[in-house]
Amino acid sequence: MNDQLHVTRWQRFKEDIYCVFDRDPAARNVFEIVTTYPGVHALTLHRFSHWLWKKGWMWLARFMSTIGRWLTGIEIHPGAKIGRRFFIDHGMGVVIGETAEIGDDCTLYHGVTLGGTSWKGGKRHPTLTNNVVVGAGAKVLGPITVYDGARIGSNAVVVKDVAANETVVGIPGRVVRSQKNPDKKAQEKLAQSVGFDAYGTSTQTPDPVASAIHGLIEHIHLMEKRMDAMCQTIHRLGGELPDVSMPELEGCELEKDTDSTKVD
Repeated sequence: MNDQLHVTRWQRFKEDIYCVFDRDPAARNVFEIVTTYPGVHALTLHRFSHWLWKKGWMWLARFMSTIGRWLTGIEIHPGAKIGRRFFIDHGMGVVIGETAEIGDDCTLYHGVTLGGTSWKGGKRHPTLTNNVVVGAGAKVLGPITVYDGARIGSNAVVVKDVAANETVVGIPGRVVRSQKNPDKKAQEKLAQSVGFDAYGTSTQTPDPVASAIHGLIEHIHLMEKRMDAMCQTIHRLGGELPDVSMPELEGCELEKDTDSTKVD
């Protein structure tokens, strides 16, 4: 998951700073990032507290992580394992549990929880592999794995493994599946070369619940047409059917295509 090559602390610190330019268009210079970005502050303090944790200085490690929470509003347990070029945007309210593992080039937004679902010891928190984006307010819970390139939409609640390059939205989290033609795949490849979808979703991400409902509605309409044709055939053959009027469906319309509002 993490790069096994030896990287000095100074190189890692520089990577943590310069990766911000790739993921936050508001970043203007290194001085601004070092002095005003709470995500960078929290990560720097965590790297030190994690080093203390591995050395066996548990209380001091927890105390340093508490100082980091006071200063930044971001709570990272010193036992959590975090890879290279990790970025927490905005950051307030982020919680990362003790047994959480985060790979390289991952991004979290404010209000994200990588939490546990059990009071038992052992592995209790999620594993994010590489290039994972978790949107604002999302909750990823339990000893599950979110694989390479996955996207967790804002406010989603995820309690099951997420396959590589999938997008999950909703409560409970559901995988968004869409039919992609070659042109669409080429567009996505170009988008990935330029950047990534902030908050784990884009304006083109469909709502899986709404898509399922629309599929059912279309299926019902087709069934009604077939039933009408069958009724007409029965009448032509001399059969009789009860004349029952169907109730009108009012106020049940769904907007199939809605624009997502990006929060910043």
